[in-house]
Amino acid sequence: MARLLLRASLRAALYASQFQKYGEGIPAPAFQFCNFSSKAKTKSKSDGSESGYFSSKAKRKSKSDGSGSDNFSSKAKRLPKSDGSESGKENLSKKDIALQQALDKITDSFGKGSIMWLGRAHAPREVPVVSTGSIALDMALGIGGLPKGHVVEIYGPEASGKTALALHVIAESQRNGGSCAFVDGERALDSALVKSIGVKMDNLFLSQPDSGEQALSLIDNLIRSGSVDVVVVDSVSALVPKSEPDGEIGDDHMALRARLMSQALRKLTHSLSMSQTILLFINQVRAKQVASGGNALKFYASVRLNIRRIGFIKMGQETLGNQVSVKIVKNKHAPAFRTVRLGLEHGKGFSREFELIDLGLKHKLITKGGGAMYSFNEQSFRGKDAIKHYLIKNDWVKEELATKLRQKILYNNDDDNKLDSQNDDDTNEEVSEELIMSDTTDEELIAALG
Repeated sequence: MARLLLRASLRAALYASQFQKYGEGIPAPAFQFCNFSSKAKTKSKSDGSESGYFSSKAKRKSKSDGSGSDNFSSKAKRLPKSDGSESGKENLSKKDIALQQALDKITDSFGKGSIMWLGRAHAPREVPVVSTGSIALDMALGIGGLPKGHVVEIYGPEASGKTALALHVIAESQRNGGSCAFVDGERALDSALVKSIGVKMDNLFLSQPDSGEQALSLIDNLIRSGSVDVVVVDSVSALVPKSEPDGEIGDDHMALRARLMSQALRKLTHSLSMSQTILLFINQVRAKQVASGGNALKFYASVRLNIRRIGFIKMGQETLGNQVSVKIVKNKHAPAFRTVRLGLEHGKGFSREFELIDLGLKHKLITKGGGAMYSFNEQSFRGKDAIKHYLIKNDWVKEELATKLRQKILYNNDDDNKLDSQNDDDTNEEVSEELIMSDTTDEELIAALG
């Protein structure tokens, strides 16, 4: 009996101690602190111990200073209205935080400006250009000339005026204080033509490389220097890989040239953008009007101009030059597929005087009277030739007329000054009809002209 009484007393003492522990609070399965005794509640009020998740002390503390138990506090609900840096980070979503961390990592690895918001980095501005020397062609390009920092291709058949157009671009760049280089892979540059077009030969770098690799390496060094405004390559077909001179006649090297051009353009594109240099390639066409050098140049070029001869310019029985058509095949800065007709005089380049006269008539800066009489600059002239000689003798008058035409055509945006795309069968207005003779050596072009 004594043994049974002892066991009962021990069991009662054990239950009493466990009940007291439950009263003070023990961890519950739901990670909450359960308080069953009024004694524990009184203790929580007296000494401020955070005994339970739902305790009144915890609730009052959450309302007073925001340091409560978790996200359900009123302070957490007011975070979106806070403008502090720490609060701002809490307002971001997980996706925004991850993006910011990625941007910070990119900036640390590659430097400031390696990635940026497009709207903040590039404010709307005009594209820097170099004039082609032809107001009509500048107008057709939509931005006033050839864009700086880009690749330009001029292609067409032989004797169509490709080199002359490139030299006009060089002359215009030099007129504005630019430095230019001419890479003569064909070794056929005519110094007399260069001088007659107005190129300053003392300010033109000339290179006649032995191979395509040498030419493209030289071009890369010039562009990276940032001191050259225009680099002309004449021509893509003359960029001979090193292996071609060492090979046998008849070996196929077309794939090598295309691979060489592709590698070079990938490397040069970034340098062009940084130096704002125009890299102008002159290219020849083969059968079916396909330009040589592979397809890489077509993709990397921002502007592609197709130039071809469509007739002769004659005075009586004497041939003065060629009538050429320049078609904008590709233009990343304005609508493409516009066509301009230009007069190319032998040994002189494009006839700027005839172009100014015809544009002056179109925009009413030169007026036509009765018969063959014209009125310009408060003077009367008999025939266009008289106006041409007047412009040649008075260069300041020619420049003044060109300036007025540019302002009227390029910047006023008058409806009458908009250049519409022309088809190849349009009536030519660059030179009078009696001076245009058909080029009978190219039957396909004559058929296209009707």
